[in-house]
Amino acid sequence: MEMLAPFFGLFTSFILFYYRKDFNRSNLYLALFYLCSNLIVLVYFGLHFSKTPFWEGVFFVQFMPLSFVIGPLLFFYVKYAVAENKNIRPIEYLHFIPAVIVVLISLPYTTLPFSEKVKIAHHIQAVTQDYDFKISIFSLKQMMFIRPMHLFLYCILSLMYFKKATKKRLESFGALPSNHWIIERWIYLLISLQLFISTYCFLDSYTGFILKNDLGIFKYENYFRAVGSTFFMQNILLFLFPKILFDSISYPDVSLAKNRAAQIKKEKSLEINQTITTKLEKYIATSPYIEPGFNLSKMALDLQLSERVLSNYFNTELSISFSEWKNNNRIDYACKMIAEGKADKLTVEGISQNVGFSSRSKFIDAFKERKGTVPSAYIKQFS
Repeated sequence: MEMLAPFFGLFTSFILFYYRKDFNRSNLYLALFYLCSNLIVLVYFGLHFSKTPFWEGVFFVQFMPLSFVIGPLLFFYVKYAVAENKNIRPIEYLHFIPAVIVVLISLPYTTLPFSEKVKIAHHIQAVTQDYDFKISIFSLKQMMFIRPMHLFLYCILSLMYFKKATKKRLESFGALPSNHWIIERWIYLLISLQLFISTYCFLDSYTGFILKNDLGIFKYENYFRAVGSTFFMQNILLFLFPKILFDSISYPDVSLAKNRAAQIKKEKSLEINQTITTKLEKYIATSPYIEPGFNLSKMALDLQLSERVLSNYFNTELSISFSEWKNNNRIDYACKMIAEGKADKLTVEGISQNVGFSSRSKFIDAFKERKGTVPSAYIKQFS
């Protein structure tokens, strides 16, 4: 049953990959972080619960480098979720040097014939549980001390970077993005879970290897369930943040925003406005504005434009606000329904609901403002 947990996590990582936006690089790192984390859980459970020499040979040591990848991936996710400059610098790939070193250190074991690996893994895992096994320059015991420390350091680094970036953005712009509280809660939660995992793993190694005594929750049989359960909780909690899961939220890219602002300042760039006009003509042909809850955010998402550019288009090119444009189209749609006899069997409230208004009174006010008469009087003209 425990083996189902990492497979659910792998499914979660594929959701992140599937909904990843090309312009939001941060969720690529989150998807990779989830993929590697759940592969590690699969290794934990495979070693502990499979009780099969074959799987012990497959999982033992060979997946150790993944433990040195999740820290940098966590940091990259946090950084590119909030950073002003989202371009990757070549020097940042140095974060993966520890993982590469572990790959090289593990070669004396990973290059052994599979039958030998199975024999060593089964002897250590199922018989002696003696982790003094020397891989090359480090023993397995030393590696089990180093990996939680490595993850712990990256948790602290990620937390410090997030706080520093938040403070810098506040000083530069005087305010934080409206979605900041969602990202903040999610990042604090994600880092907290990783801090628990790294601390638990370190204390487990300390009690087992230094004190040579498995204490309470650090008993061997509890180790895999504690770590695996935390990773599983990490997967579940992501579904409580659907805007993170489906990649519909991230900090705006300041470098892109500055470029857009520069274009807008060039007195209503003809090319940009023409592109929006063309998209808008095709878009309004489907009458999306009659949908309840239709707003600027949804329209911007459908047209693949930023809300700022789209709002600016309405205000400068059409000389009208988005709300006025929306209500004008809704009232025109209602008049068309009345003229074509499609509203004969509907009440005023029924018509208002059909064109997207949330209440009868708002519909009447908007109708009277544009047509100079109330809907009921307008309907009588066609009866």
